[in-house]
Amino acid sequence: MKPFLSDDFLLHNESARRLYHEFAGPMPIFDYHCHLPVEEIANNKVFTNLTAIWLNGDHYKWRAMRANGVDENRITGTASDKEKFMAWAVTVPKTLRNPLYHWTHLELKKPFGITTLLNEHSGEHIYRRCSELLQEDGFSARAILERMNVKVICTTDDPVDSLEHHRTIAADASFTIDVLPAFRPDKAMAVEDPAAFNLYVDRLAQAADVHISNYAEFLESLHARHSYFHAMGCRLSDHGLEQPSAVAFTGDQVAGAFARIRSGREITVEQKLQFKSAMLIEFGIMDYERGWTQQYHFGALRNTNSRAFTALGPDTGYDSIGDFPMGKALAAMLDSLEARGKLARTILYILNPRDNEMIATMIGNFQDGSVPGKMQFGSGWWFNDQKDGMERHLNALSNMGLLSRFVGMLTDSRSFLSYPRHEYFRRVLCNLFGTDMENGELPGDFELVGSTIQDICYHNAVNYFAMTGAK
Repeated sequence: MKPFLSDDFLLHNESARRLYHEFAGPMPIFDYHCHLPVEEIANNKVFTNLTAIWLNGDHYKWRAMRANGVDENRITGTASDKEKFMAWAVTVPKTLRNPLYHWTHLELKKPFGITTLLNEHSGEHIYRRCSELLQEDGFSARAILERMNVKVICTTDDPVDSLEHHRTIAADASFTIDVLPAFRPDKAMAVEDPAAFNLYVDRLAQAADVHISNYAEFLESLHARHSYFHAMGCRLSDHGLEQPSAVAFTGDQVAGAFARIRSGREITVEQKLQFKSAMLIEFGIMDYERGWTQQYHFGALRNTNSRAFTALGPDTGYDSIGDFPMGKALAAMLDSLEARGKLARTILYILNPRDNEMIATMIGNFQDGSVPGKMQFGSGWWFNDQKDGMERHLNALSNMGLLSRFVGMLTDSRSFLSYPRHEYFRRVLCNLFGTDMENGELPGDFELVGSTIQDICYHNAVNYFAMTGAK
């Protein structure tokens, strides 16, 4: 029996072990999509205890705790931080074969150096020891990022955000990690709720210092914010969508729908689709003209529990994989940009793994030879960023595209302790390649395969995004 979480964790043969330890493991981290709170990096936050850095905001853990019968008061309620942690400690042994069991112990091992299994008996000691370490100089928000060998972080930011914390970080020459914004204009397309949309348009007008009375001025304000983000080092956009939108529209139709919304009136389902389709084209053109990469996250069925949403709000663990139609509309959306000669570098993420092969073939339709791997099948996302999901993604991309051009893993997390997910991915990746080498399905050329591994882990992202050295 192999020991749990040894140095050779997930590495099932000698070739895999060599690939990881010699090639993948030492590589830096380019985290091109995450939700880390920028203010906490700017202020170099010192976390009061392990719950504050590890459980607060982590809906993966919250879902497991609810499934284990933990009452909401000890998850998101008023229970003490220690009580919440002990509720998690009791839950952890029940997560066997769930990726949380792996992630939990990887995150205790690095950066805290703790290899004791977390359970109700060890919980109090682990809580106390980690909380003590978090008060030391080497465990502040910035220090943890440095410990994890992170070089670039791209956060997720609304067009109305001031980016003041990014400015603070960029001005601090003592901190060598690039922390750059990414443009996430979802609220600028959220016309399902006219009242909320109008409030957002007012905020956008204030941020852009532009009066917005019509659709043309709305676009002007978004261009202004896009330009501001570019000046702040942003080179990526991101869109969180249930599914692609690509219906026919005219400028007059979209302008009319916008005017109707601004007057406080509802618009039809067709008008909503026209508006969203038009905005995706507008954002795509903006990204192309500034040399950005556009990202699309498709397929999340969000906020399914109305009672919980009313009590706790979004991003609290009540979302699931959706079963939305994808292929036809996605092809039309990408083609409408390609036909204009305005298709930017693009990363497509899907939440339903049934769509893996569709996406892996879709990106091949729009590769144009201008950039290696211009069209990317994004890494296993959310419910798929675990061993099986990663392997399914990597195999689909290998079979139908060029895995060697893949830009690699990201954290997609709000937690500073989530960076072992990169280690997890790299171990899975090396085991796939190593197994093929052992089976004679790939040559036993460690320089060839090892350099490919290093490209996927780091170099491809550096070359693809071309944004390092922004500070």
